[in-house]
Amino acid sequence: MQKEVQNNLFYIANSDDIKNGRTSDIYFRRTFQILKKKNKNPLVKAEVFLKSFPNNYSWGVLSGIHETLNLLNGVKGVNVSCMPEGTIFTEEEPVMVIEGRYLDFGLFETAILGFLCHSSGISTKAARCKLAAKNKLIFNFGARRVHPAITPMVERAAYIAGLDGVSTIKGAETIFEEPVGTMPHALILIFGDTLDAAQAFNETIDKNVKRIVLIDTFNDEKTEAIRICQHFSNSIYALRLDTPGSRRGNFKKILEEIRWELDIRGFKDVKLMASGGLDEQDIANLSDIVDAFGVGTSISGARVLDFSMDIVEINGKPIAKRGKKSGAKKVIRCNKCLLESKFFSSSLSKLDNKYNNDNINIKNFIPNSFLLNIDKIILENDSASFYNCKNCGKPYSELFERYIEDGRLVKNLPSVGEIRNYVLNQLSI
Repeated sequence: MQKEVQNNLFYIANSDDIKNGRTSDIYFRRTFQILKKKNKNPLVKAEVFLKSFPNNYSWGVLSGIHETLNLLNGVKGVNVSCMPEGTIFTEEEPVMVIEGRYLDFGLFETAILGFLCHSSGISTKAARCKLAAKNKLIFNFGARRVHPAITPMVERAAYIAGLDGVSTIKGAETIFEEPVGTMPHALILIFGDTLDAAQAFNETIDKNVKRIVLIDTFNDEKTEAIRICQHFSNSIYALRLDTPGSRRGNFKKILEEIRWELDIRGFKDVKLMASGGLDEQDIANLSDIVDAFGVGTSISGARVLDFSMDIVEINGKPIAKRGKKSGAKKVIRCNKCLLESKFFSSSLSKLDNKYNNDNINIKNFIPNSFLLNIDKIILENDSASFYNCKNCGKPYSELFERYIEDGRLVKNLPSVGEIRNYVLNQLSI
């Protein structure tokens, strides 16, 4: 074992490690050994749900579904029903039900929860940032804050939740888009001057790449902004400010000054981009003056969502541990109320009207009572058509879909672009 680990260049698990259960907690391996020896392998239904959100959040964006389905695809006898990837959900709602002989899939619990918890945490944070940015562009610049082995997962999870682009080559390949970037401080430091570095960029890089110049390396941002725009005229797409906290002061005032100075000199089309330690509260505060955001740590380092996976039926009989309701369940939803209310976007607009000097905390800008009013949890075998929405009186719609039957994927999975549109439609953006 020691020799094998030493031969690995990086400390990562590959697909075979995951499929073979080598990333599972050891007590699942021991449970497997015990049950096999005692000839116990019941038919079970296991449910994945979230008891509560971190940071007082009231809703989340479900992701990691496709990786989970890829893991279970080919496991004979297993059935999987779940919410589609990108679904907005709230606490205590089941998001997935897995049915099969326990020994056929129980060893995968660690991996399944890892897929869902980590990816959903990133997607949830990204969606909150997109809501705060409203119609402004927002890009994921957080690859440097995570292990490079999971960069594609992080970038995909952020993009499907509504972000407009990602920065890494591999991440962009994963979402079938071109990577987005500006220029690093390193380039400017090596040239010794922002203008010289921008000129070299302009002379070297393909003209189809938008010219976004970083202006906080050496000099006052306002002075640098005027100098760059006067030299390049309107060939500059945007100016990026990544001003460090020790020099930032009132970041919004700096941006407002620059916008004013550029506008009176005829550079109204040059956009302003902000980056550097931004979260959804900063974004909401700056969105009226900033045209694009580069967000890093707050998305890539987002808190995971603590899903759990619990048996709720054994051999057709409801059973559950203490604190958990027995019986396989599903969620039905009134899509009419969700789409027509535009609750997510209108709630943020109301927040903007109250915003004053960063004193408004937007962690709870959408109460979970909203989703609880349009969603209903019912037994898995019940039909949504038996229930009417208490708000509008219309029948509920099925939210769960059957993706795997007897170990075989039976439904085409949507593209990343389709998932992204699904999320944005739910958010009414």
